[in-house]
Amino acid sequence: MGAIITNLSQIFANSGYAQILFAEGGYRYAIMLVIACVLIYLAIVHQFEPLLLLPIGFGMLMANLPLDGIIHMEIFINETQHINWELLGTSGGLADYLYLGVKLGIYPPLIFLGIGTMTDFEPLIARPSSLLLGAAAQLGIYVAYTGARLLGFTPPEAASIGIIGGADGPTAILTTSILAPALLGSIAVAAYCYMALVPVIQPPIMRLLTTEKERQIIMEAPRKVSHTEKVLFPIVVTILVSLLLPDAAILVGCLMMGNLMKECGVVERITKTAGNELMNIITIFLGFSVGCTTNAETFLNMRTVMVIFLGVFAFAFGTAGGVLLGKVMCLVTHGKINPLIGSAGVSAVPMAARVSQKVGQEYNPRNYLLMHAMGPNVAGVIGSAVAAGILINMCRGM
Repeated sequence: MGAIITNLSQIFANSGYAQILFAEGGYRYAIMLVIACVLIYLAIVHQFEPLLLLPIGFGMLMANLPLDGIIHMEIFINETQHINWELLGTSGGLADYLYLGVKLGIYPPLIFLGIGTMTDFEPLIARPSSLLLGAAAQLGIYVAYTGARLLGFTPPEAASIGIIGGADGPTAILTTSILAPALLGSIAVAAYCYMALVPVIQPPIMRLLTTEKERQIIMEAPRKVSHTEKVLFPIVVTILVSLLLPDAAILVGCLMMGNLMKECGVVERITKTAGNELMNIITIFLGFSVGCTTNAETFLNMRTVMVIFLGVFAFAFGTAGGVLLGKVMCLVTHGKINPLIGSAGVSAVPMAARVSQKVGQEYNPRNYLLMHAMGPNVAGVIGSAVAAGILINMCRGM
């Protein structure tokens, strides 16, 4: 009997339960498990970006089970900042190998490839001025970057935090994996949570910065775009952006290749694969491996609080930048542009465009802004990739 009790005591002493209850700082694991369950709850019950928030939340859950050792970040974050291939070969597990797709910048461009197959650039081509609204909505990136520098973050860390304002998860993950991998977990969680909260964050700002008369403006239907224009657009954008910003070439190039596959109409089979099976698989790998980086040691600290705080400012100023330029364009065009569509430039496709539509219809039931807002919306995707290229070029190696 005594031997049985001894064995049971030893099993308990070596268990994760004992680690949480009695080890120094063990309570931090419990806190992280609660946070992981909250993210899973938000993804399932409230459908907050469920395709990524669910695997991120479950990856966080797995990474914070004491003594689990599901991922070994010392392989990726070390004095040389290079992958320790020898340690990966001897100690690496499934999560470590999946994380290679993040560390090597493989997953985000492949997701952009899938996004491209589902993106319609016709509203942007029909009204090229929408590109200005998409650019203005990137204001939040640079405001958050400045705020992060004032709070003591290094330039690469500040750039990674700032990119949250682009409201583009894959871009934020790629930028952070290159510039500040230690912040990847907190930035990914903040980016996707705030993307899900676009319908909550944006409307008060949109109402504050516009008059009731401006919100009631009905815009004219955009011109019809030819098939030739749709095919040429991704080719031209890829050439122009890649020559100007080589660091943004892979993101913009994959996005445009996916769109070209869709618009040319001759590769329907691989277009469906890129937009469905491939994108779904990569989304699972990306979300789970990123979630596994959010352990208690790297996540529960004041830096994470500041990242989340700065993320709100990034979204708010991004929305404000788009709306304010929309007001200027409204003035210049003598009331032909509804400033509400500027808020869609933050790139959360198509949620931000739907918010523009919803707020517009609150003040004029005959107002249909969705397709007009899709122009700045898809322009914001390009704008966030360009902003990421600028920041990577500025901060790499600092």
